[in-house]
Amino acid sequence: MKIFWLILFAWLALINLIAMCMTIADKRRAVKKRSRDRIPERTLLLTAFLGGAPLMFFTMLVIRHKTRHKKFMILLPLFCMLWAAVLLWLWLRPPFSY
Repeated sequence: MKIFWLILFAWLALINLIAMCMTIADKRRAVKKRSRDRIPERTLLLTAFLGGAPLMFFTMLVIRHKTRHKKFMILLPLFCMLWAAVLLWLWLRPPFSY
């Protein structure tokens, strides 16, 4: 059981770090007007959906990147709530009963 939580939190830490790096990289490319090197919105949203939404959302607010895009300002908090609900559900109803 402990290994499950260890793997899950390691995944969430890693995907959040990746999401933050992707957001910063995309912002730098946007400032330099390198549009062909930009990270697609689809990729950013997929990374957020896979668990990187909390740090991506915080990073976007801090560096003011994509804050005018309703898609990001609505979906990222929803993904955060989704992951919070999943974690709560897993905590209250463990996936492995021995």
